[in-house]
Amino acid sequence: MDDIATYAGLEGVPSALAAARDGVDALLTDRGLRRTSSEVAAEALLRGAAASARLAGSGTDLEQLRAGQGDATASAAARLNAGLLALVPVVGRSPLQTFARLHTLAARGSVEPDRLGRPRDTDCSAQRLQALSVALRAPVRVPAMALAAVAHAEIAAYRPFQSGNGLVARALERLVLVSRGVDPASVLVPEAGHLTLEPAYQPSLERYAAGSAAGRRDWLMHCAEAYTVAAELSPLH
Repeated sequence: MDDIATYAGLEGVPSALAAARDGVDALLTDRGLRRTSSEVAAEALLRGAAASARLAGSGTDLEQLRAGQGDATASAAARLNAGLLALVPVVGRSPLQTFARLHTLAARGSVEPDRLGRPRDTDCSAQRLQALSVALRAPVRVPAMALAAVAHAEIAAYRPFQSGNGLVARALERLVLVSRGVDPASVLVPEAGHLTLEPAYQPSLERYAAGSAAGRRDWLMHCAEAYTVAAELSPLH
């Protein structure tokens, strides 16, 4: 958590995250809170699943997924997002259980059953998941958007599971945004924000994985922009 606080305080990051949060809050206040429904949340989750699948290499578009015609990756993303909100009360008290459930949803049918929900090794992968779990259980001392961005990057960049890491990472990011009160109704589409900024997405993750302060800053700046786009692409509009 101390490291996340340090990265969140790097030059330009606090103002970028604050601007993104202001945009999200304006959307939820002006258009959302009085007319948000379960149908709007379901649409945001479906849009997010389609975008996350595209980032994972799927050729399925939103309308195909809506019609139930998705390929295996898109079907996994839809299954993952459909089960996501049930984990809102779990992620803060038992992040490791949450990680395991997310991977089970994402990778079912693509890995051996005994590998579902399990890190691919007991050393580096398990240790990184444990460290991320500690950060997610800690009292709020950093912007929730920064925590969501780091949670995303820790899974996507270091790939602790045998497969499905990108899908899990983006689902976890959304889950943190919901559980930490940024998007309590789950009406943003952060996955689509990353897809819109796709040319910068993977390079930013690679710079994060390199471990430098500059790389961590670049990733957080990318995420701040993605969250702004996520609000613009919400079905509340």
